[in-house]
Amino acid sequence: MLINIIRNEDKPIATQCAFVKRYLKTNQISSHINNYTYWKTRGVLHEMPLPLLGNFKGVGRKYSIRDVSERVYKKFKNFAPLAGIYAFVTPALLIFDLDLVKCILIKDFSSFHDRPIFNNVKDDPLTGHLVTLEGEQWKAMRTKLSPVFTGARMKFMLPTIVKVGQQFTEALADAFKDSSDQILEIKDFCARFTTDVIGNCVFGVECNSCKDPQSEFRVMGRSIFNEPRHHPIVQAFITTNPKLARWLRMKIIPDKISAFILNLIHQTIDYRIKNKIKRNDFVQLLMELRNESEFEHKNVKLEKIDLSLGLTIEQMAAQAFVFFIAGFETSSTTMSFCLYELAKHPDIQAKLRLEIETVLKQHNNELTYEALNSMSYMEQVVAGRFNLRIKTLRLYPVLPILARKCRQSYQVPNTTLTIEKGTLIWLPVSAIHRDADLYEEPETFKPERFEHSEIEKRHPCAYLPFGDGPRNCIGMRFGKMQTKIGLISFLREYSVGPCDKTEIPVELDPKNFLISAKNGIYLKMSKV
Repeated sequence: MLINIIRNEDKPIATQCAFVKRYLKTNQISSHINNYTYWKTRGVLHEMPLPLLGNFKGVGRKYSIRDVSERVYKKFKNFAPLAGIYAFVTPALLIFDLDLVKCILIKDFSSFHDRPIFNNVKDDPLTGHLVTLEGEQWKAMRTKLSPVFTGARMKFMLPTIVKVGQQFTEALADAFKDSSDQILEIKDFCARFTTDVIGNCVFGVECNSCKDPQSEFRVMGRSIFNEPRHHPIVQAFITTNPKLARWLRMKIIPDKISAFILNLIHQTIDYRIKNKIKRNDFVQLLMELRNESEFEHKNVKLEKIDLSLGLTIEQMAAQAFVFFIAGFETSSTTMSFCLYELAKHPDIQAKLRLEIETVLKQHNNELTYEALNSMSYMEQVVAGRFNLRIKTLRLYPVLPILARKCRQSYQVPNTTLTIEKGTLIWLPVSAIHRDADLYEEPETFKPERFEHSEIEKRHPCAYLPFGDGPRNCIGMRFGKMQTKIGLISFLREYSVGPCDKTEIPVELDPKNFLISAKNGIYLKMSKV
């Protein structure tokens, strides 16, 4: 039954059933959804759907959304520039043609600038953040938050991240007290490092996660991904049917997480106001955008972003929340998968370590902003600068799919197909990154393929870990910087190699929308 898919703890099952029936009757494409004829009537290639599940059979158990997109990509990409898919009861378009991808992200951005991501500001206020905002609200918020990620701000934050990197290596040293080499689950250590970075740079709080894995910040960060509010299939339903989920007044963020972030923001701002403290961090920027009258009268709530009035506490907390989860999870995932690949390729690891030591000697053994940006091989292995591309994020893009929503009827170039307003658009990043027609030996870790001369041979949209165009990742520069500093801190002290517990190839977790190792990443570490 459909109700078993969308069940949540906040509403009686009978009430939800009535809501779903009424929704399907009033929705303009309900007749096509009920019979799964939407793509057939438009002459779009698609897989045969199953009742209620669409093309999502096994999602959340055996398969992830990434697996579904890669399957459809491989099946149809040589026959058409796009294909239809049914995400449970919602039709979506999977785009294969890179020129069309470029149109959606850049050239015709005005028709596709919204993301079809669940938000329910009324019942789940922390979902009202920059990633989910639409239209003019998104544009205004993006403009206001962009100054936090300028080069000058990055340079200012670097010493703080370097300090956390020292704490990171000290925590690793504790693991080596009993032997010269150690087998560790590396993702957790990387997440403790990035959690402390975000705590310092975003909230202005010393988290001490590197030293204490049970610190409150780390426990909360871990629970966001390890203790979701719903069963994976319900999570997938909310992700692919955000409008219906919002209509049902569903929530996605656990209550304890919401309470933690809201209390943290409120206490931090209250303390800074009373003590007249100013810091050059993300919270300070939010304070400059706050609605002072709302802060004084806590019962006043605004359900929409209105920057002419300033941000409410809940709206401020929502922006901090998205940078908290995006900042620590994406970078720690990139770090851990990079170390995993370096463990399998000791020659690349040695070459990278040599560059680190050589460059640091040229800068009096000090990790400065200039030193960081002069590590060219590090750029090829991990981070992109001046059109260089992230190698680790090609094989392991944290977001396997970029989703957009068509805002107005759009005629697909060189076809007779018109995309209707409201249609869900999927750009299959993971499938594109592993396409043998774009990358020779796509499963092989080859940093040299990301030299400038090689990049020039490929389509500019053949690599999309941070998206592209006006709505690319606002924190890209910050994420790359903390990832590189974490790796430099690690590789100066330790080397990594595979062990009996190292999965080759690594098994990915089908329950997590973000890319994640199902059984962790275990590596053998040795002192350099």
